Amino acid sequence: MTSQSQGIQQLLQAEKRAKDKLEEAKKRKGKRLKQAKEEATAEIDHYRLQREKEFRSKQTNVMGSQGNLSAKIEEQTTETIRNLTSSYHRNMESMMKKLLNTICDISPEIHPNFRHEV
Repeated sequence: MTSQSQGIQQLLQAEKRAKDKLEEAKKRKGKRLKQAKEEATAEIDHYRLQREKEFRSKQTNVMGSQGNLSAKIEEQTTETIRNLTSSYHRNMESMMKKLLNTICDISPEIHPNFRHEV
């Protein structure tokens, strides 16, 4: 009976050691998965930064700098507004005279299609 109980004890101890090794292996696996995930994330970030840098470089080569374009558009808009304002001030007086003359100078005439019936 003692040998049976010793055998059972040895089996229980072996089972416990196997369970401990299994838990330790699971922990190592979890740590390794976490480490692999961090390494993959770092590699992805590095790749993304590299591709964004290449994209910006190509975009600058193809389109030029956008700051330069917006400054040029702003300058053209200001110039157009300045031209329209000066044109308005130059022509306002003469246009007002023409409008007033057209409105105030009435010359009554009989329409050619008017039939005078007696």
